[in-house]
Amino acid sequence: MVKHIFDRIPSTSRLALGATLALGAAFAGTSAAATAAAASPSQPHPVAQQHSSAGQATAVSASTVLQVAESQIGVTEDAAGGGTKFHQWYMSSPRAAETLARDGGGTPSLYANAPWCAMFVSWVGEQAGARSTIGWDAYTVTHAQWFKDNNRWGSEAKPGSVVFFDWGGSKNISAVDHVGLVKKDNGDGTITTIEGNTGNGKVEERIRPVS
Repeated sequence: MVKHIFDRIPSTSRLALGATLALGAAFAGTSAAATAAAASPSQPHPVAQQHSSAGQATAVSASTVLQVAESQIGVTEDAAGGGTKFHQWYMSSPRAAETLARDGGGTPSLYANAPWCAMFVSWVGEQAGARSTIGWDAYTVTHAQWFKDNNRWGSEAKPGSVVFFDWGGSKNISAVDHVGLVKKDNGDGTITTIEGNTGNGKVEERIRPVS
């Protein structure tokens, strides 16, 4: 099974490519299920929506997504490089069977100690009710390709954007090594991000140069 690369590389990284999160009215509920949850990852997804008590659809805001991500800062992997709630969630999800079939087969337990930056971003999307906007995958390259295939690919680092990194500095999707969420553009050539599987195997807030 193909796996993405651990982020143990310091801040010489490059902001390679990004995909902007669709913004809308904040969703105040706690349900994690997105309207388009059952849609195929290879097909376009609508903007993530939830339904209010009045039955009206409400889009999930970037602030909601970032609040969920920030609440996980400090979560740490175990000595084997796994054991997080993000691993457990992904292994129990129907998406795990799909990506295993795509990547060569096996059982969901293969994800138990796998690199988990994409699983973290996917978990955040699920908990925020934004799965249809953020997608879900365990492999950064195919996660990035999903955004491009659905015409949701850009280079502006807006709050809530999903940002993909290539430590080699190219802008090729096949070379993507890591993924996180943009908290803000600092206006000085750097962005503040929230990432899983970074530093010493934690969820952390990072500052990354865009050059």
